[in-house]
Amino acid sequence: MSLPTSPVSARVFSLERDHFGRLVFISSQGERHAGCVPVRAFPLAAPDEGVSLISQEGHELVWIDRLDQLPTELRVLVTSELAQREFTPEIQRVKKVSTFSTPSVWDIDTDRGPTRLTLNGEEDIRRLPNAGLLIADHQGVQFKVTNLRELDRQSRRLLERFL
Repeated sequence: MSLPTSPVSARVFSLERDHFGRLVFISSQGERHAGCVPVRAFPLAAPDEGVSLISQEGHELVWIDRLDQLPTELRVLVTSELAQREFTPEIQRVKKVSTFSTPSVWDIDTDRGPTRLTLNGEEDIRRLPNAGLLIADHQGVQFKVTNLRELDRQSRRLLERFL
């Protein structure tokens, strides 16, 4: 599967997985770069725009303006690789918090199941567009609230104490 790297460029590329499951970039000249990784330029503000494929050495191999411009096979490979790299569970419910001062231990339900996070400080909660939140726990795991207004009343009340 080939695709121009940009509307102006004549270069093309393809992607495949090797027998180790790593993503392999293949240039139009046949150069192979095993272990390439996709990186979003704007992961929060524009997650489907501006994705770069980076070699293991840290060099940009290709720039993708928009993921929806990729043929289905390439888009599936890139988005599945991004999903593996960007583990961001979505908070569906805040069941309880240990204290309203920090550090605070939260029992939560996520789209990946129930878990517990430790919030070191209010500065670890970032507001996102459309009433979203990004919450970093003490281990660096990022938890996402897509829309604060869509959470149940108890969860909103608990979260608002930290905002």
